[in-house]
Amino acid sequence: MDAPIGQFDTATPAPECLDALIGPVADAVRNWHGSVPAEQIVYVDTDPQWADTAVFVEHYGQELLETSANCVVVAGKRGGETTLAACLVLSTTRADVNGVVRRTLGARKASFASMDTATGETGMEYGGITPIGLPASWPLLVDPAVVDLPYVLVGSGRRRGKLLVPGKAFAELPNAVVLEGLGVAAG
Repeated sequence: MDAPIGQFDTATPAPECLDALIGPVADAVRNWHGSVPAEQIVYVDTDPQWADTAVFVEHYGQELLETSANCVVVAGKRGGETTLAACLVLSTTRADVNGVVRRTLGARKASFASMDTATGETGMEYGGITPIGLPASWPLLVDPAVVDLPYVLVGSGRRRGKLLVPGKAFAELPNAVVLEGLGVAAG
């Protein structure tokens, strides 16, 4: 099959290649429900050395920058309590962690979670964290610009491979909240 965006050597509907996906992501695809059929989630095999967005678009096509999103794990702290959440923003922006995220989580302080926390709590590889298969109790904060895209390139849970997902599917994930102003200009 041809990928719905980009030029990749292999593109496979995610339900047909569950063995290529890391456990939590494979489980989420296996148990998928919502208005977007699971078959519209496409796995593309990519080299892990090109997993980071800047290098990825340099290798696979600059046009993918406008349709790529990053999923980052954040920790909101208030008193002795820590709330973990994920943010999904376009790769051309950054998550407003100290503003929108902090207020939404009701935290006194918010920051990016440590690599050990992010990978340990998600069961995913650093540099490949994806919103599909995150812990169901976590808030998933999504920028509306991501939801508005026909297809979005995101991590697959590993550094090898990416997922191409209809943008509107992210708004239907467990605990998803679409937040205006989440993604702000990088700078």
